[in-house]
Amino acid sequence: MHDHHAKITRRSFLAKTTANVAALSVVPSSVLGLRGAEPPNNRLNIAAIGLCNQGHSDLQGMTSENIVALCDVDTRNSAKSAQQFPQAKRFQDFRKMFDAMGKDIDAVLIATPDHWHATLAMRVMKMGKHVYCEKPLAHSIYEVRALMQAAREFKVTTQLGNQGHSFDSIRIFREWIEDGAIGAVREVHAMCRSSYSRMDLLEEVKRGQPVPASLDWDLWVGPAQFRAYHSAYHPGTWRAWTNFGTGVIGDWTCHVVDPVFWTFDLGAPTTIEALEPGNYDPASQGETFPAGNVIRYQFPAKGKRGAVTLTWYDGSQKPPRAPELEAGEKLPDIGALVVGDKAKILYGSHGATAPRIIPDEGTERFKRSPQRYARSPGHQKEWIQACKSGKPAGSDFGYGGPLTELALLGIIAMRFKGQKLEWNAAAMKFSNSSAANAYLKPSFRGGWGL
Repeated sequence: MHDHHAKITRRSFLAKTTANVAALSVVPSSVLGLRGAEPPNNRLNIAAIGLCNQGHSDLQGMTSENIVALCDVDTRNSAKSAQQFPQAKRFQDFRKMFDAMGKDIDAVLIATPDHWHATLAMRVMKMGKHVYCEKPLAHSIYEVRALMQAAREFKVTTQLGNQGHSFDSIRIFREWIEDGAIGAVREVHAMCRSSYSRMDLLEEVKRGQPVPASLDWDLWVGPAQFRAYHSAYHPGTWRAWTNFGTGVIGDWTCHVVDPVFWTFDLGAPTTIEALEPGNYDPASQGETFPAGNVIRYQFPAKGKRGAVTLTWYDGSQKPPRAPELEAGEKLPDIGALVVGDKAKILYGSHGATAPRIIPDEGTERFKRSPQRYARSPGHQKEWIQACKSGKPAGSDFGYGGPLTELALLGIIAMRFKGQKLEWNAAAMKFSNSSAANAYLKPSFRGGWGL
């Protein structure tokens, strides 16, 4: 029988964690130097490319600066941002924007579909501009490596748009692990129950549809292989298609896996294997994604930690229920279960949201050390400060690139179900599959590329 003072329920713990995180997140603007007291001549001139949903949301963290240009190939997408930032000039073609305003722009937000990230980020960095790029960093491993190299070469400030990396909760999670909360960790299960499979539309999209008057479709396709316009691609559903997006694993790895990737310094895996992409046939259905994936990564021992096995589940697939959960409680739709030799930690989607030790009594019994990792002012604000100080942001391309590679390796593995692919990260190749190597670098459409 447990002492009622020691017993903590899931609901009460989440309430306490939320309150604590909120309290830790309140930082006076005078300390940040980003609002009010910021001299006008010390503000960045920021241009945004891609303004549908996430792009507009990212701009809300950049309002301390001068938003000088807005660009989207679909003019409908930029209307909301234009209303908020009436002083910003509007463009449909980023090339015209840079021709007209390149000298007046200090930094660029890129929030386009995945297949555009690398081409745009490379151009921006070659111009000597700072870059905030939405996740995943790129559409292929070749592009990721090229962007990482360019960031070093051109010495610009970069940030990947995995905003959970700036949450207090990811720091709390790391501090717990380092304080020995659950002992040695050898096993992680990461999950997202979303499914972006559109196998039901594979034939339909081939028929095409009339292009909306507001959209420059040829420019939207850009460096990807050309496909006739269809509303199943745009607006907003491009993630379901391998020609343009990276599926659930590309959308969510940079959020869900980020806490363990950072805390355990996972680096590159040595093997990747797709265990269960259902009845998916990459030869006939490779334009879209499986209805569910189970992908297993093996990471070698590093430093003081042992080898780690990370298993990713999405769509129809999910890990077994942890027996330590309260009666009737299920694993989250999005999050991760981190298995230690003493206990387990369960956390939510972005930045290890609401981490807790299970069984639940463990969270209250565990005695934390004082915080060791400085808290962030917010993901976009952190990037802005880094642009001005010259210090790297927390999820710069040097960090976000290898994190993105995990998702891209998983996407390649799903085409080779049941085959354990051996990955040589230093050489950027699979040592046991020339067929898999063919997916490392895209074939850019004529006139485009890096």
